[in-house]
Amino acid sequence: MRLVAAIAVAVLAAAALLTGEAVWLDLPGEGTKCVAEDIRSNVVVMADYYVIHEEEHVAGNAALPAISVKVTSPFGRSLHHEEKVTHGQFAFTTTESGDHLVCFWMATPTTTTSHNKAATVGIDIKVGIAAKDWDSIAKKEKTQGLELELMKLEGLVQAIHENLAYLKIREGEMREVSERTNERVAWFSILSLALCILISLLQTCHIKRFFRNKKLL
Repeated sequence: MRLVAAIAVAVLAAAALLTGEAVWLDLPGEGTKCVAEDIRSNVVVMADYYVIHEEEHVAGNAALPAISVKVTSPFGRSLHHEEKVTHGQFAFTTTESGDHLVCFWMATPTTTTSHNKAATVGIDIKVGIAAKDWDSIAKKEKTQGLELELMKLEGLVQAIHENLAYLKIREGEMREVSERTNERVAWFSILSLALCILISLLQTCHIKRFFRNKKLL
């Protein structure tokens, strides 16, 4: 059952990678909102981000609010950073496995408007095979139709295989952490019990000595 569940998760994840992911964020006047994506190493990531045209801006012909964006790796390395923009894009190849953060905030703090937000930001993320330019590949390889679809399916199968291998590694890491934690908790419990017994013995000895000094025993 575990293997079936892992395969199902990997298939769904690979399918999501093939189509990409779009997210909308409501930014407050102050503070930061982030999107985290767990990505393995050596994977191409491409994204477009933009401030969404809301009705009040379109109707009033007002300028879109400016935002700032920063992308960081799991170990805090900066991969992309822009200030005071209304749209932009970034692309990179991951060198570390783990959660990659995309954080947005208002370029200039403002008083929040209705629904407690100052701007709405959209971000379209493409990871792995979804980031491939299949049109360029088709022209380069001189393929089309069924052959191109087979190439996409081959890429999808490879992505599933790599996701399964990555999930297996992460499962091993989590199991190792869990085992270490359980071992430490067990030792802590034993030491706590031993300390309680020692304190009880010391208290008993102290009470006996007190009663003997008072000649009550």
